[in-house]
Amino acid sequence: MSEKKEAWGSRLGLILAMAGNSVGLGNFLRFPVQAVQNGGGTFIIPYLVCFLLMGIPLLWIEWSMGRFGGSKGHHSTPFILGSMGSGSLWKYVGVFGIFTNIAVAAYYCYIESWTLSYTFHSIRGTFTGLSQTEIAQYFSDYVNMTTDFLGVPNEAILFFVICILINTYILSKGLAGIEQVAKIGMPLLILFGIFLAIRGLSLGTTASSAEFPLANAWDGLNYLWTPQYDSLLKPGIWLAAAGQIFFTLSVGMGTIHCYAAYINSKEDIALNATSAGFTNEFVEVVLGSLIVVPIAAGYFGLDWVKENIGFGMAFQSMPFLFSQWGSFLAALAGIFWFGLLFFAGITSSLAMGTPWMGFMRDEFGWGRIKGALSFGFLTLCLGLPCVIFYKYGFFDQYDYWAGTVSLVIFALAETILFAWVFGIDRGWQEINEGADIIIPKIYKWIIKFVTPLLLIFVFLGAFFTPEGNNWADAFDLVFSGYGWPLDNSSLLMQINNSGLKETLAGSTDMKQVETIANQIFFANMARLFLLSLFIGIALLVYIAYRKRKNKS
Repeated sequence: MSEKKEAWGSRLGLILAMAGNSVGLGNFLRFPVQAVQNGGGTFIIPYLVCFLLMGIPLLWIEWSMGRFGGSKGHHSTPFILGSMGSGSLWKYVGVFGIFTNIAVAAYYCYIESWTLSYTFHSIRGTFTGLSQTEIAQYFSDYVNMTTDFLGVPNEAILFFVICILINTYILSKGLAGIEQVAKIGMPLLILFGIFLAIRGLSLGTTASSAEFPLANAWDGLNYLWTPQYDSLLKPGIWLAAAGQIFFTLSVGMGTIHCYAAYINSKEDIALNATSAGFTNEFVEVVLGSLIVVPIAAGYFGLDWVKENIGFGMAFQSMPFLFSQWGSFLAALAGIFWFGLLFFAGITSSLAMGTPWMGFMRDEFGWGRIKGALSFGFLTLCLGLPCVIFYKYGFFDQYDYWAGTVSLVIFALAETILFAWVFGIDRGWQEINEGADIIIPKIYKWIIKFVTPLLLIFVFLGAFFTPEGNNWADAFDLVFSGYGWPLDNSSLLMQINNSGLKETLAGSTDMKQVETIANQIFFANMARLFLLSLFIGIALLVYIAYRKRKNKS
């Protein structure tokens, strides 16, 4: 067990740290992309429904599970889950809560390092005078490691290592270090976001040009908030909305459990969880929708945004758009934008270190420094292939299996454990213990039935994604006796690398054949790394379990 029990310094620090865990790069990079690609305002409705029926219940579940496990002396998901279920299987389900965080941190810190690099280049004026095409090419050269940093080659590796070192140093300070970063980073993040949002909305039609005469920042905002109700019957939009909830709230990862394990047994988790959840939603829905899309629409027009929106747009287009504001404002906006992304990223990546550190401290007596260094080392070793083999899809494999599939599996398992094994009556009592707010009793029914059904729906939707994500046509084909047409993005087809193999089979270009063959090789290699990590953590859990059993 821990030699010295850590605790949060204040309730505000806890809420800001929890909100910082949730508020991440997905709020500003993934949310606008998902919204635009899924019908703008049409996406917002299922998104908010999923937040109320799945997001908030999962927050309450994870906060209460963490506090319950913490009261038993557990600060990691294997033994938190093990304390709530009578079978020995649950502690191995809890392995997901350590595995996911290490694996996600490995590629997440790489994205975080982009923001660090681009903040520096914004200050330096690297993007001044470059066209949008040249800035996009700069990003391509960066991830393909053909740029250098003041004469030092492989800038991407350099900033990745710097980012790992920053995370490791802060983690070595324990909860106090994380809390201090959250108290500074979260207010700055919101301040930077408000500045960029106001500047973006003030563009109006003033930035229109001969090439884009219909450019209008307000068109972007109107698109995001004007629903098309006939599109709400498309299951694909609901799946996308549910998936975004996982990303934005950091549920299904195990970080919330571990943060909550350090709070007082009588602490109000109902209000704390709700406050952290709604803080995240404010940042995502309000600030996240007021920056990238309106600013891009203000210069390029809404049609261009619909056609070109993507995760990389923040790095490939935003520096060019900022440069239209003059050298001083361009530098300031670049610092604010990429600084905002950095703070959003680091408050999340710091949370990813706590499950591993809590586990090693509880079970093997490791101190903060040793735990932080080991987490940094693991993240570096797992992350370097993402940096070096980025163009071969190593990064994407981590994102899909650790950052998507694992979240759904763990969230579904913990919901079943909480509502059906631990028992909804005991669970409901645990959520309301010490609560300053009254939770509507309908949520007791929602947690037991609606939330797990939604999670099953999300998992099956990812498992059997139909071709082109067209569910109506897929059902028509099934009822007509033609079978279910699986899309290459479905989990079943991903396992077999079907999309890559189809492209490989139809290609006659030897260079393309070599590239695809490398992508298949590295896809399998990435999965092997992830599987080895999971097995290694499961083995450590087994060793810890045997140690506990021998002591008892």
